[in-house]
Amino acid sequence: MRYVSSYLLAALGGTSSPSTKDIKEILDSEGIEADDDRLNKVISEPNGKNIEDVIAQGIGKLASVPAGEAVCGWLGLEEKKDEKKEESEESDDDMGFGLFD
Repeated sequence: MRYVSSYLLAALGGTSSPSTKDIKEILDSEGIEADDDRLNKVISEPNGKNIEDVIAQGIGKLASVPAGEAVCGWLGLEEKKDEKKEESEESDDDMGFGLFD
C-alpha cells in the first residue's frame, strides 16, 4: 500500500508518470526502504493510463465488496452483541442494591 500511496502522491504533486526514482524519494523521506520488485509492479501497472480513470475503476470494483453492518450481520456478530448486553443487564439486577441506595 505504501508504494501505491507514494505513486499517488507523486501523481498528485504534478508528475504525470512517476518514475521509480520519484517513488523512492518519497519512501526515503519517511525512512522506508523500497523493494524493487514491488516498486516495478506499481510503476508498470498504471503506466500510460490516466490516474483518475484508474481510481474510478478501483472504486467501481470496491462497490461490490460487502462492508460495515452487512458483514457483521453475515458473520453473526450482531447476535453475540445482543447476548452480551442482556447478560450485563441481568448481572446488574442481581446485585440487590442501586448505586445511590
